[in-house]
Amino acid sequence: MMLLFDFDGTLVDSNGIWKDIDIQFLARRGLPYTQEYYQGVAHTILPLAAQFSKEYCGLSESCEEILSEWMELARGLYAQVPLKPGVRTYLEQCANAGIRMAMVTSGVPEYCHSTLQHLQISRFFERVTFAQELGLEKKSADIWRTAAQIHNVLPGECMVFDDSLPACRGAQSAGMRVTGVYDPAFAQDETEMRRICDRYIYSFTELSDHIP
Repeated sequence: MMLLFDFDGTLVDSNGIWKDIDIQFLARRGLPYTQEYYQGVAHTILPLAAQFSKEYCGLSESCEEILSEWMELARGLYAQVPLKPGVRTYLEQCANAGIRMAMVTSGVPEYCHSTLQHLQISRFFERVTFAQELGLEKKSADIWRTAAQIHNVLPGECMVFDDSLPACRGAQSAGMRVTGVYDPAFAQDETEMRRICDRYIYSFTELSDHIP
């Protein structure tokens, strides 16, 4: 059994950071934060989100300049990000049971690594696979199959934990089992998450008696 964890919104309470960044980024240009914009940037890797922002907002800046501005706005914020309730206990229980764990994330490598170190949970994960470095989105089955290959396991031997509906669909289409994780940023997806996921949780505290 291999457990594959998302980072933002699943293990750490960080989705609000990116909403605030989006609002600030748009406000600097006199633009409103809309549901359409949110849908365009919320579930993808940053380079594609930058491309969407450039086209959707009709910006003159390059994608590289947009990414640089986002990194500037995010700098320092991850130092304050907490683990979500029950996460540390669950990771410790799984580690003590000898269960293999890794991460698959659309997050920013720099901030992900620093936060894992700050929260002292790096030791639980064999590896962090970054969607951004692979150029793949988590809604695609390809990234999940790649993650399985990296860890020399079959997709059917993996359980994914993710708060994003497209990512859960992608993992499921790769033949993996999926635990949907509630996050307020994606509360509107709860009904569909419950329908498609093998299990859906509000908090990792619910899993204290459910070690795989």
